[in-house]
Amino acid sequence: MYNVVIPDVDENLRLGEAPSDYVLRLAQEKALAVAEKAHPENIVIGADTAVVDGAVILGKPKDWKDAERMLKQLRGHTHQVFTGVALYRPRDKKLLTELCVTDVPMRDYSDGEIIAYIRTGDPMDKAGAYAIQHAEFHPVEAMRGCYASVMGLPLCHLTRALQKLGIPPKTDAPSACQTFLNYPCPLASEILSADF
Repeated sequence: MYNVVIPDVDENLRLGEAPSDYVLRLAQEKALAVAEKAHPENIVIGADTAVVDGAVILGKPKDWKDAERMLKQLRGHTHQVFTGVALYRPRDKKLLTELCVTDVPMRDYSDGEIIAYIRTGDPMDKAGAYAIQHAEFHPVEAMRGCYASVMGLPLCHLTRALQKLGIPPKTDAPSACQTFLNYPCPLASEILSADF
């Protein structure tokens, strides 16, 4: 059983903060912000995702024009998505973090597709102004990385961190993830066998 709690943390980028540091800091801050309300034996999970184009971190769009600008900026080339995950166990104050970086090749969608997608309202609460899983827009050309990470929670990284806390998975997370997303992940076994 789990509870979803939306913590109140400042998501502003700090001066000179690298994308990896940014998402890991926010994941930790989110986990720690709700940890004092958790039962000591619970595991608190915080996560944060950033869309990064070159050296620029694209947050959530301010308005429709900003969403249009972002989608045009990302169109037709590959950017990266950084997702940080933090697990905190109140009992022993154990904190673990995981970072997943995924290359995301965007297709060369049209201006008309951008406007139609913005009209759905979907981009307005998404980093980079898009959702990879959107049923009509389908912004991504061909993934070769962690699809779940681009959605915001890399399940293999989460499973690996839970195992480090001595919590074995009750299900085959990679298979369940791939079945749910209808995506044959090329990285699952590599991520789960890595010891870093």
